[in-house]
Amino acid sequence: MATKSAATVVDWTKIYTGLGLDKTTLTSLQSFRARHSTAVSKNSALKATVPQIDLSHYKSVLKDQQAVSLAEKVLKDFKAVDYDVAKWNEVVGAFEGKAVAAAKETVNKIQTEQSSLQATLSNIQDARPFEDLTVDEVGKARPEITKAVETMVKKGKWSVPGYREKFGEFSLM
Repeated sequence: MATKSAATVVDWTKIYTGLGLDKTTLTSLQSFRARHSTAVSKNSALKATVPQIDLSHYKSVLKDQQAVSLAEKVLKDFKAVDYDVAKWNEVVGAFEGKAVAAAKETVNKIQTEQSSLQATLSNIQDARPFEDLTVDEVGKARPEITKAVETMVKKGKWSVPGYREKFGEFSLM
């Protein structure tokens, strides 16, 4: 009965949404849950439908009494077979190992992404306003801008294409 209570205690929606698991892990968990519920329902249906055979009726109806007594003997001698589930426990253990490894990998990815986002947020919060930046600081932060300007100066291009259309003519008063 401990298995039933453990299966009913699990909060599946929290697992699906709260742990940030990848699609493969979620699909595996959902198929496992579906197989479990199917097995439980089949088990309860079989337990509820144990047939009761009235052999006295067959003794009165059938002419072949030997067949009825053979059937009675077989039913009396019948014992349920216990299956060794160790093999299946190994399969479940392997599945569990893969699921745990995938979950750990997902946790590592999430932690890496979280630290990266935290660093980005810190940079955004600590950044100075754009108006306070100097040309040297912009060049240091984005060296490709400095390289593009140097290339334009070497080629004798003193104006940026589209600048006048966007910002108008620059004039000193």
